[in-house]
Amino acid sequence: MLLAFSIAPSSPDGDGSYAEAVAAALRVVRDSGLPHDLGSMFTTIEGEWDEVMAVVKGCVDAMEPYGDRVGLVMKADIRAGRTGQMAAKVERVEGLLAAD
Repeated sequence: MLLAFSIAPSSPDGDGSYAEAVAAALRVVRDSGLPHDLGSMFTTIEGEWDEVMAVVKGCVDAMEPYGDRVGLVMKADIRAGRTGQMAAKVERVEGLLAAD
């Protein structure tokens, strides 16, 4: 599956930023070893259901020092038997654009 998610505590830090909390979540993603892509608004990870959801739970747990409330948005593409889709989906579209 591919899972795009955005996570942040309910309130920013004293400077109005969420960057430190988001970095804490990204450390969990990187430590998982799963393929991932960091975007400006969402992080996408690829793996099997249980391993991906365990990473999301770890990211929620990583928010604890930043407040008692967490906002989490997720979008999933669940397609059995497929791997490498994070890159393959982009390559298919780029190939069509290159043909133009």
